[in-house]
Amino acid sequence: MTHHLTPPAPATVVVVSGNPRPGSRTLAAAGTLASAVATRLGLETPGAGATIDLATLAGELLAPEHPAADAARERLAAATLAVVATPVHKASYTGLLKAFLDLYGPDGLAGVVVVPLVVSGNPAHALVGEVHLRPVLVELGAVVPTRTFTVTEPQLADLGPVVEAWLAREGGALRRAVAPVGPPEPEPAAVGAFAGATR
Repeated sequence: MTHHLTPPAPATVVVVSGNPRPGSRTLAAAGTLASAVATRLGLETPGAGATIDLATLAGELLAPEHPAADAARERLAAATLAVVATPVHKASYTGLLKAFLDLYGPDGLAGVVVVPLVVSGNPAHALVGEVHLRPVLVELGAVVPTRTFTVTEPQLADLGPVVEAWLAREGGALRRAVAPVGPPEPEPAAVGAFAGATR
């Protein structure tokens, strides 16, 4: 009897922006980071369909029915890796992002590797991602293997070097977290054992 193995689902990268302004600099920064991470890890660069701009869903999030938000929620939950971005608002992440994340039940993001991104006007708010956003993502079951990517508004004009410096520090942790989506690499000792057996 032949057993057909189901091929693994393709790895996907999704971008979420919690900025209440559509097409914001927060969204652009998240797209830049997501593309750089995808390139570093050998994943497909996120396209337009992989972008969730919550500003376009704001009128629906607190309504009794929210089909577009539900579709976005499912897209994020099915992602391999996601960049979840927010500007600093009242020393925390935005209420818009909170309303979206509240649509998930327990472990709604189980298995999704998430990079939090925070845009702040003041370097003093550098820990907003770690103190406020990370615990919510972890509570939802997401894997958050890196420190938050924190960028100040002046740095948005030339984000490339900031992204590269962050990836130099955090790229290894990201690769280890995402690696299980591909076939496991054989352990060197195991390879040697098999090689010996065939001699």
